[in-house]
Amino acid sequence: MTRGTTNPNRLRRMDRWIAAVHGAELRRAADPVAVDLGYGAAPWTAVELLGRLRTVAPRARVVGVEIEPDRVAAARPYEREGLAFRHGGFEVPVPGRPLLIRAANVLRQYDEGQVAAVWERLCARLAPPGGGSRGGLLVEGTCDEIGRRHVWVALGPEGPRTVTFATRLGSLDRPSDLAERLPKALIHRNVPGEPVHAFLRDFDRAWAAAAPYASYGARQRWLRAVRDLAADWPVTDPPARWRQGEVTVAWEALAPVR
Repeated sequence: MTRGTTNPNRLRRMDRWIAAVHGAELRRAADPVAVDLGYGAAPWTAVELLGRLRTVAPRARVVGVEIEPDRVAAARPYEREGLAFRHGGFEVPVPGRPLLIRAANVLRQYDEGQVAAVWERLCARLAPPGGGSRGGLLVEGTCDEIGRRHVWVALGPEGPRTVTFATRLGSLDRPSDLAERLPKALIHRNVPGEPVHAFLRDFDRAWAAAAPYASYGARQRWLRAVRDLAADWPVTDPPARWRQGEVTVAWEALAPVR
Protein backbone atom coordinates (compact mmCIF):
# COMPACT_ATOMS: atom_id res chain seq x y z
CA MET A 1 0.00 0.00 0.00
CA THR A 2 1.26 3.49 -0.87
CA ARG A 3 1.19 6.43 1.54
CA GLY A 4 -1.88 7.57 -0.34
CA THR A 5 -0.90 11.23 -0.63
CA THR A 6 -3.42 12.73 -3.02
CA ASN A 7 -3.96 16.37 -3.92
CA PRO A 8 -6.36 17.76 -6.52
CA ASN A 9 -4.61 18.51 -9.82
CA ARG A 10 -1.47 16.68 -8.74
CA LEU A 11 -1.35 14.64 -11.95
CA ARG A 12 -2.58 17.31 -14.36
CA ARG A 13 0.67 17.38 -16.36
CA MET A 14 0.63 13.64 -16.89
CA ASP A 15 -3.09 13.66 -17.74
CA ARG A 16 -2.73 16.39 -20.34
CA TRP A 17 0.20 14.62 -21.96
CA ILE A 18 -1.77 11.36 -22.10
CA ALA A 19 -4.73 13.14 -23.67
CA ALA A 20 -2.47 14.74 -26.27
CA VAL A 21 -0.43 11.70 -27.30
CA HIS A 22 -2.90 8.86 -26.67
CA GLY A 23 -6.21 10.57 -27.35
CA ALA A 24 -6.49 9.25 -30.92
CA GLU A 25 -6.07 5.65 -29.72
CA LEU A 26 -8.78 6.19 -27.11
CA ARG A 27 -11.17 7.71 -29.66
CA ARG A 28 -10.74 4.82 -32.08
CA ALA A 29 -11.24 2.07 -29.51
CA ALA A 30 -14.59 0.33 -29.22
CA ASP A 31 -14.32 0.33 -25.42
CA PRO A 32 -11.67 2.85 -24.27
CA VAL A 33 -10.96 1.77 -20.70
CA ALA A 34 -8.31 3.53 -18.60
CA VAL A 35 -7.04 2.38 -15.21
CA ASP A 36 -5.82 4.68 -12.44
CA LEU A 37 -3.67 2.22 -10.53
CA GLY A 38 -2.96 3.11 -6.90
CA TYR A 39 -5.04 6.30 -6.81
CA GLY A 40 -4.46 6.73 -3.07
CA ALA A 41 -6.44 7.80 -0.04
CA ALA A 42 -8.89 9.93 -2.04
CA PRO A 43 -10.32 9.42 -5.54
CA TRP A 44 -9.47 12.83 -6.99
CA THR A 45 -6.90 11.62 -9.52
CA ALA A 46 -9.35 9.11 -11.02
CA VAL A 47 -12.13 11.70 -11.17
CA GLU A 48 -9.82 14.18 -12.88
CA LEU A 49 -8.45 11.58 -15.31
CA LEU A 50 -11.96 10.83 -16.54
CA GLY A 51 -12.69 14.50 -17.12
CA ARG A 52 -9.47 15.11 -19.03
CA LEU A 53 -9.72 11.99 -21.16
CA ARG A 54 -13.28 12.78 -22.14
CA THR A 55 -12.18 16.08 -23.65
CA VAL A 56 -10.47 14.00 -26.37
CA ALA A 57 -12.37 10.68 -26.14
CA PRO A 58 -15.99 11.18 -25.01
CA ARG A 59 -16.60 7.44 -24.55
CA ALA A 60 -13.60 6.89 -22.26
CA ARG A 61 -14.15 5.03 -19.01
CA VAL A 62 -11.90 5.08 -15.93
CA VAL A 63 -11.50 2.39 -13.29
CA GLY A 64 -9.63 3.33 -10.12
CA VAL A 65 -7.77 0.39 -8.58
CA GLU A 66 -6.47 0.34 -5.00
CA ILE A 67 -4.93 -2.41 -2.88
CA GLU A 68 -6.40 -1.03 0.37
CA PRO A 69 -10.09 -2.04 0.71
CA ASP A 70 -10.97 0.93 2.93
CA ARG A 71 -9.84 3.33 0.20
CA VAL A 72 -12.05 1.57 -2.33
CA ALA A 73 -15.02 1.82 0.03
CA ALA A 74 -14.35 5.52 0.57
CA ALA A 75 -14.25 6.11 -3.19
CA ARG A 76 -17.45 4.24 -4.05
CA PRO A 77 -19.76 7.25 -3.41
CA TYR A 78 -17.96 9.04 -6.27
CA GLU A 79 -18.86 6.37 -8.82
CA ARG A 80 -20.92 7.52 -11.78
CA GLU A 81 -21.32 6.74 -15.45
CA GLY A 82 -17.84 6.03 -16.77
CA LEU A 83 -16.15 5.92 -13.35
CA ALA A 84 -15.79 2.87 -11.09
CA PHE A 85 -13.48 1.71 -8.30
CA ARG A 86 -12.10 -1.78 -7.69
CA HIS A 87 -9.97 -3.54 -5.09
CA GLY A 88 -6.74 -4.94 -6.50
CA GLY A 89 -3.15 -4.39 -7.53
CA PHE A 90 -0.81 -5.24 -10.38
CA GLU A 91 -3.16 -7.93 -11.68
CA VAL A 92 -5.40 -4.99 -12.80
CA PRO A 93 -8.82 -6.50 -12.00
CA VAL A 94 -10.85 -5.18 -14.93
CA PRO A 95 -12.48 -7.17 -17.74
CA GLY A 96 -10.57 -7.30 -20.99
CA ARG A 97 -7.39 -5.39 -21.78
CA PRO A 98 -7.33 -1.67 -20.89
CA LEU A 99 -6.08 0.89 -23.39
CA LEU A 100 -4.36 2.88 -20.64
CA ILE A 101 -2.85 2.12 -17.25
CA ARG A 102 -1.57 5.07 -15.26
CA ALA A 103 0.57 4.29 -12.20
CA ALA A 104 1.80 7.50 -10.58
CA ASN A 105 3.92 7.47 -7.42
CA VAL A 106 3.32 3.73 -7.00
CA LEU A 107 6.71 2.13 -7.70
CA ARG A 108 8.60 4.78 -5.72
CA GLN A 109 8.49 2.51 -2.65
CA TYR A 110 9.74 -0.59 -4.51
CA ASP A 111 13.33 -1.73 -5.03
CA GLU A 112 14.84 -0.88 -8.40
CA GLY A 113 15.31 -4.58 -9.11
CA GLN A 114 11.54 -5.13 -8.93
CA VAL A 115 10.60 -2.53 -11.52
CA ALA A 116 11.20 -4.58 -14.67
CA ALA A 117 8.96 -7.41 -13.46
CA VAL A 118 6.17 -4.99 -12.55
CA TRP A 119 6.44 -3.25 -15.92
CA GLU A 120 6.27 -6.60 -17.69
CA ARG A 121 3.22 -7.66 -15.70
CA LEU A 122 1.37 -4.41 -16.36
CA CYS A 123 2.31 -4.29 -20.05
CA ALA A 124 0.93 -7.81 -20.44
CA ARG A 125 -2.48 -6.45 -19.36
CA LEU A 126 -2.53 -3.72 -22.03
CA ALA A 127 -4.62 -3.91 -25.17
CA PRO A 128 -2.47 -5.52 -27.89
CA PRO A 129 -1.47 -3.78 -31.12
CA GLY A 130 -3.41 -4.46 -34.29
CA GLY A 131 -5.63 -2.86 -36.88
CA GLY A 132 -3.44 0.20 -37.11
CA SER A 133 -3.25 0.63 -33.34
CA ARG A 134 0.02 0.53 -31.37
CA GLY A 135 -1.90 -1.01 -28.50
CA GLY A 136 -2.35 0.17 -24.94
CA LEU A 137 -0.14 2.54 -22.98
CA LEU A 138 1.35 2.23 -19.49
CA VAL A 139 2.43 5.54 -17.96
CA GLU A 140 4.51 5.13 -14.81
CA GLY A 141 6.28 7.93 -12.98
CA THR A 142 6.74 10.20 -10.01
CA CYS A 143 5.80 13.78 -9.16
CA ASP A 144 6.03 16.17 -6.24
CA GLU A 145 3.11 16.72 -3.86
CA ILE A 146 1.47 19.49 -5.87
CA GLY A 147 2.42 18.36 -9.35
CA ARG A 148 4.94 21.05 -10.29
CA ARG A 149 7.63 18.54 -11.30
CA HIS A 150 7.02 15.18 -12.86
CA VAL A 151 8.98 12.52 -14.76
CA TRP A 152 7.36 9.46 -16.31
CA VAL A 153 8.10 6.51 -18.56
CA ALA A 154 5.61 5.54 -21.29
CA LEU A 155 5.49 1.85 -22.20
CA GLY A 156 3.57 -0.10 -24.82
CA PRO A 157 2.89 -3.84 -24.95
CA GLU A 158 6.43 -4.22 -26.33
CA GLY A 159 8.09 -2.35 -23.44
CA PRO A 160 9.46 1.14 -22.69
CA ARG A 161 9.10 3.80 -25.37
CA THR A 162 9.87 7.24 -23.97
CA VAL A 163 10.72 9.30 -20.88
CA THR A 164 8.99 12.65 -20.33
CA PHE A 165 10.20 15.48 -18.10
CA ALA A 166 7.49 18.02 -17.22
CA THR A 167 7.59 21.05 -14.96
CA ARG A 168 6.01 24.33 -14.02
CA LEU A 169 8.60 26.52 -15.66
CA GLY A 170 8.30 29.35 -13.17
CA SER A 171 9.43 27.04 -10.38
CA LEU A 172 12.52 25.74 -12.19
CA ASP A 173 16.04 26.82 -11.25
CA ARG A 174 17.71 24.37 -13.65
CA PRO A 175 16.52 21.22 -15.46
CA SER A 176 18.46 18.85 -13.21
CA ASP A 177 16.08 19.88 -10.40
CA LEU A 178 13.82 17.24 -11.96
CA ALA A 179 16.28 14.51 -10.94
CA GLU A 180 14.57 14.10 -7.58
CA ARG A 181 11.39 13.05 -9.42
CA LEU A 182 12.94 10.44 -11.68
CA PRO A 183 10.94 7.18 -11.62
CA LYS A 184 12.36 4.25 -9.70
CA ALA A 185 13.93 2.73 -12.82
CA LEU A 186 16.15 5.82 -13.22
CA ILE A 187 16.47 7.64 -9.91
CA HIS A 188 19.44 5.62 -8.67
CA ARG A 189 21.10 5.94 -12.09
CA ASN A 190 21.71 9.67 -11.92
CA VAL A 191 25.44 9.13 -11.47
CA PRO A 192 28.44 9.61 -13.80
CA GLY A 193 28.59 6.94 -16.48
CA GLU A 194 24.81 6.58 -16.78
CA PRO A 195 22.90 8.06 -19.73
CA VAL A 196 20.31 9.88 -17.61
CA HIS A 197 23.10 11.69 -15.76
CA ALA A 198 24.66 12.76 -19.05
CA PHE A 199 21.26 13.92 -20.31
CA LEU A 200 20.59 16.11 -17.27
CA ARG A 201 24.14 17.48 -17.43
CA ASP A 202 23.65 18.46 -21.08
CA PHE A 203 20.22 19.89 -20.32
CA ASP A 204 21.70 22.11 -17.60
CA ARG A 205 24.35 23.30 -20.06
CA ALA A 206 21.73 24.10 -22.69
CA TRP A 207 19.67 25.91 -20.04
CA ALA A 208 22.68 27.99 -19.02
CA ALA A 209 23.47 28.83 -22.66
CA ALA A 210 19.86 29.93 -23.12
CA ALA A 211 20.07 32.41 -20.23
CA PRO A 212 19.74 35.46 -22.54
CA TYR A 213 16.25 34.24 -23.49
CA ALA A 214 15.15 34.52 -19.84
CA SER A 215 14.38 38.18 -20.45
CA TYR A 216 11.49 36.96 -22.63
CA GLY A 217 10.27 34.58 -19.92
CA ALA A 218 11.00 31.09 -18.64
CA ARG A 219 9.07 29.49 -21.52
CA GLN A 220 11.27 31.07 -24.17
CA ARG A 221 14.37 29.99 -22.30
CA TRP A 222 13.05 26.42 -22.05
CA LEU A 223 12.18 26.35 -25.76
CA ARG A 224 15.67 27.42 -26.73
CA ALA A 225 17.31 24.98 -24.33
CA VAL A 226 15.24 22.04 -25.62
CA ARG A 227 15.96 23.00 -29.23
CA ASP A 228 19.69 22.93 -28.50
CA LEU A 229 19.35 19.68 -26.54
CA ALA A 230 17.59 18.04 -29.48
CA ALA A 231 20.74 18.41 -31.57
CA ASP A 232 22.40 15.67 -29.50
CA TRP A 233 19.53 13.74 -27.89
CA PRO A 234 16.56 11.95 -29.52
CA VAL A 235 13.79 14.34 -28.47
CA THR A 236 10.58 12.81 -29.81
CA ASP A 237 7.91 15.44 -29.14
CA PRO A 238 7.13 18.58 -31.19
CA PRO A 239 7.68 22.18 -30.02
CA ALA A 240 3.97 22.43 -29.15
CA ARG A 241 4.66 20.09 -26.22
CA TRP A 242 7.83 21.94 -25.24
CA ARG A 243 5.69 25.04 -24.71
CA GLN A 244 3.85 23.13 -21.98
CA GLY A 245 7.08 22.75 -20.03
CA GLU A 246 7.71 19.23 -21.35
CA VAL A 247 10.38 17.34 -23.19
CA THR A 248 10.14 13.68 -24.22
CA VAL A 249 13.16 11.54 -25.06
CA ALA A 250 13.42 8.03 -26.51
CA TRP A 251 13.82 5.45 -23.74
CA GLU A 252 16.79 3.81 -25.44
CA ALA A 253 18.84 7.00 -24.97
CA LEU A 254 18.28 7.08 -21.20
CA ALA A 255 18.01 3.38 -20.37
CA PRO A 256 20.28 2.26 -17.52
CA VAL A 257 23.64 0.73 -18.30
CA ARG A 258 23.39 -2.92 -17.34
